[in-house]
Amino acid sequence: MTNLDARGAATGTGDRSRPRAVLPALCATQITSWGIVYYAFPVLNPAVTADTGWSAGATTAAFSAALLISAFAGIRVGRIIDHRGPRTVMTTGSVLGVASLLVVAAAPNLPVFFAGWLLAGLAMAATFYQPAFAALTRWWAPDHVRALTIITLAGGLASTVFAPLTAALADHMSWRMTYTVLAVILAAVTIPAHVFALKAPWPAAPPPSPHTNDSAAAVSRSRPFWMLAASLTLSAFAVSAAVVALVPLLIERGYSTSQAAWALGLGGAGQTLGRTLYATLAARTGVTVRTAALIALGGVTTAALALAPGPYSLLVVLSIAAGMVRGNITLLQATAITDRWGTTHYGRLSGILAAPTTTASALAPFAGAALAASLGGYPHLFIALACVAAAACLTALSGRFVSL
Repeated sequence: MTNLDARGAATGTGDRSRPRAVLPALCATQITSWGIVYYAFPVLNPAVTADTGWSAGATTAAFSAALLISAFAGIRVGRIIDHRGPRTVMTTGSVLGVASLLVVAAAPNLPVFFAGWLLAGLAMAATFYQPAFAALTRWWAPDHVRALTIITLAGGLASTVFAPLTAALADHMSWRMTYTVLAVILAAVTIPAHVFALKAPWPAAPPPSPHTNDSAAAVSRSRPFWMLAASLTLSAFAVSAAVVALVPLLIERGYSTSQAAWALGLGGAGQTLGRTLYATLAARTGVTVRTAALIALGGVTTAALALAPGPYSLLVVLSIAAGMVRGNITLLQATAITDRWGTTHYGRLSGILAAPTTTASALAPFAGAALAASLGGYPHLFIALACVAAAACLTALSGRFVSL
């Protein structure tokens, strides 16, 4: 009996190591954290620039800086979670998130606005997907794919819930007061959830697989790891740039802003749908094939959007298909470490892996807009992004992470 209990604590298969409150609490905090700290910004940014006179480029740069901070802070966050668990990290992140929004709301000038978003970057690193993935991977292993699927399905609802809510608040109050109200909601939902739901004992790390190196440092310096990082980074750049550029692509082709927004929104619905299919895909494919295939499908849907001028219904279908691929790629990234190197050093290795991909995602909107201008339009940009995805696919195949 002792051996079984010890095994359960290590793998997350025992009741003691899989607290029931964790998954619903993290679903709620992911919806709230993403919805308020991330998705409220594009809704409120026009009001921010109109009220303050700050340029949209400057305010967007502040937001991108937050994403960059989150990328590099995530490495340290992952290491802490590996050793101490998620409770302190994610609770602190919630507090920082509330403080950052209050700073943004009260910012009298652009430097203070930037400071608020830099603080928000630390909050993102401590509360978004990576720490939640690390928590569930340790507590739920070896059934962590199911838990990760559930939490990403919940996270996919963040924009659905908070974009309309933010717009409704902004219709009745200033952007500063809207951010203040959102900060209160963030505090009310995420701080107690992280404090009370994540207090269960943190299971000991499982022993490393005999087929892998037991040193996280050695893994992170290995060729397979950096080939994986390179392929996912290229893919993240292509995907992020395509998402941001979809609306201007459709407007350039003569569709209305409303039609373009609906196409983008339905693509988000496709993302949620796609995530429901990942467990089946994972059960039937090897990691190299799965990685290369999903990245390649991302390139195919991007190229199709570049080449198909219409009709509108076809473009909507392509947007939904692209969203389904994006949804699977999120889970591909979440399981990339455990599929290859086990769960022993998941937090640290996933933080290192996420740093370049998050950086690429942060830079993609600016780079995409610049490329569209230099290439002669958004269809040409989408062709270029499809080529980037093809390069990412070839990189994934050349990494030879494990045997097929």
